[in-house]
Amino acid sequence: MSRRRREHKREKRVDARFGDLIVGKFINCMMWDGKKTTAESIFYKALDRIEDRFKEKGIEVFRRAMDNVRPVVEVRSRRVGGATYQVPTEVRPDRRNTLAIRWLIEQSRTRGERGMSEKLTMELFEAANNRGNAIKKREDTHRMAEANRAFAHFRW
Repeated sequence: MSRRRREHKREKRVDARFGDLIVGKFINCMMWDGKKTTAESIFYKALDRIEDRFKEKGIEVFRRAMDNVRPVVEVRSRRVGGATYQVPTEVRPDRRNTLAIRWLIEQSRTRGERGMSEKLTMELFEAANNRGNAIKKREDTHRMAEANRAFAHFRW
């Protein structure tokens, strides 16, 4: 970071179909090797499959899945004396979105269905219904923070 002047945040890009910032970020995070049109087609195909198969609006399912996966607390390593403690801290709102997006994409990629759009369809639908591996990841994070609550006084 420069010491001379304040670093400016870049303007955020919205997606083409919904005009939503979170959807734009999700597509950008899902993209590999700069192939944004491929990532967009996978995402939009997944939402269309949700609408066809489950008779619900795809964007609503996506928003519900994001709300369910967002973590509230996480643990961060803090070195005190010679010991390293896992200190539970509250998660900033922008990091909540980033973690939720990362977990949904990672867990979608590890699923067993054929094709990324099918994997994403199932992971988003399960996350919207409080099931699936992304929800399990959030629960594990919360459980870890709860177990280390005794070290909360080391927060900085």
